[in-house]
Amino acid sequence: MRKLDQRGAAAFEFCLVAVPLFTLIFAIFDFGRYTITMQSLRILADAGARANMVTCYSPAVLASNSPSTCTGDYLTTTQKQTVAPFLYGAGLTPTVTTTAGTSALTVTASLPGFSPLMPVWGTSLNSPTASTQIPF
Repeated sequence: MRKLDQRGAAAFEFCLVAVPLFTLIFAIFDFGRYTITMQSLRILADAGARANMVTCYSPAVLASNSPSTCTGDYLTTTQKQTVAPFLYGAGLTPTVTTTAGTSALTVTASLPGFSPLMPVWGTSLNSPTASTQIPF
């Protein structure tokens, strides 16, 4: 019997294993990047809520009056960069907005323009946002 030619078998097996392996590695890296972004946005929303409470809350607010005039962004760009430096790494700029509700102020931090590196996620992870509520 003739022995079969085995040249190139290792390269072929590597190709079979490498594609799923590298896809998994890049997906883990991308999901980690998204998770760090979400955590940084939560920290930024908390800092925005803290700045809002320090700036706007007065005895009238503590007496259960609506602080509807306290809907500004009270963090400077330097303070935002100090609190969440990871968000500025890709040249993107996070936004912090405050909206008044019936029983709480909602401080929302978002990162417009963020998109995952891998297309496997679709658009479900684009433009992440995090919010914090300040009851009154």
